Amino acid sequence: MSMHKSTSSSSLGPGGLDLTQAFFKPIQNAAPPSSTKRHTKISVVGVGNVGMAIAQTILTQDLADELALVDAKADKLRGEMLDLQHAAAFLPRTKIQASLDYSITSGSDLCIITAGVRQNPGETRLNLLERNLALFRNIVPPLVKYSPDCILLVVSNPVDVLTYVAWKLSGFPPNRVIGSGTNLDSSRFRFLIADHLDVNAQDVQAYIVGEHGDSSVALWSSISVGGVPVLSFLKRQQIAYEKETLENIHKEVVQSAYEVINLKGYTSWAIGYSVASLARTILRDQRRVHPVSVLAKGFYEIEGGDVFLSLPAQLGRSGVLGVTNVHLTDEEAGQLKDSAKTILEVQSQLKI
Repeated sequence: MSMHKSTSSSSLGPGGLDLTQAFFKPIQNAAPPSSTKRHTKISVVGVGNVGMAIAQTILTQDLADELALVDAKADKLRGEMLDLQHAAAFLPRTKIQASLDYSITSGSDLCIITAGVRQNPGETRLNLLERNLALFRNIVPPLVKYSPDCILLVVSNPVDVLTYVAWKLSGFPPNRVIGSGTNLDSSRFRFLIADHLDVNAQDVQAYIVGEHGDSSVALWSSISVGGVPVLSFLKRQQIAYEKETLENIHKEVVQSAYEVINLKGYTSWAIGYSVASLARTILRDQRRVHPVSVLAKGFYEIEGGDVFLSLPAQLGRSGVLGVTNVHLTDEEAGQLKDSAKTILEVQSQLKI
């Protein structure tokens, strides 16, 4: 079932006369449209709160010429498509389509997966993962079939394991499969540090790496504000600080998603902006560094198997261009390895 045409189209005249021909008169001896025109297409799978926040942010930031939405619920999908289409007069021109059928995603540059099953009360993490794996088996192969050159961006949780799942199911090279990972955690982290110091979050360089979740790692040693490395500055000025204060800020980052979910039922706006920033960096070849979930084997002495977790990675038009060589303290390196172990333990139980 496809629903990419809203009821209006150019055939408004009597007997379905195509009005575009009557409305505009072409100039004489015009050449056909140029073949060099770059047309950017983004597909979003899953039109829940997260998927729609991402779609809405992509539209307002003018990141795509075409946006395709896919979901399993026909009415919700058509409603969301129409709701966005009705904003056309206030937005840059983007063709918005939606369908239950993945052929609508054909020729996408970037495919964003937000679909996931909800955890049932008392359900084990592994059971939840197995249900998500079954869901991904129906999502990833058709995306790959219709957009064999796309970049896959996984947002569904648990994001690190599901990015690994998407990579395995896609057969793509690892640079073209990315998880949103700790890009948002790092933004929350920067916000809290900026709040403590009363500065703009954009002047704070700070990364959270590892698992997107409870075993994430705050890289305190490499935090800088306005170009000043914070911890070494405090040491030089002989300003005492409590390690506990730092740990509390990290705890607050880990808890903040739970807090938002407890208060409003889900998170949407921040992840929408987070994923749109990744889309911009990738599609516009910005070569910016984002902490995202990538194939981490061989970096920072992470061994033991193919594991995806967040590391500061440079992103561009071909996906992951490289991983930044951030200096880690021994403690941070140890925590990162533990984070990798946590993910690998869960992953090893999956039948894939």
